[in-house]
Amino acid sequence: MELEERTARLTILIDPRKKRFFERLCAEEDATPSQVVRRLIRSYIEERTGRPWTPAEETPRSAAPRGVSPGRKAAPGRR
Repeated sequence: MELEERTARLTILIDPRKKRFFERLCAEEDATPSQVVRRLIRSYIEERTGRPWTPAEETPRSAAPRGVSPGRKAAPGRR
């Protein structure tokens, strides 16, 4: 498996109790929360596209948020 560049930050808001529970589950499998979230994101991408993820993959036009063309960021608060 090719190593990916880890330069982008994803900030999410989550219930503090759910966060503690998630961190405890991650620790039980000797994984960091970041590793588990990256694995979940990869699985989601592969499920949605129907093929294995490759780091060089371009964003498909259909995966861009409505009204935002690939390569452009959505306005804050926009999906």
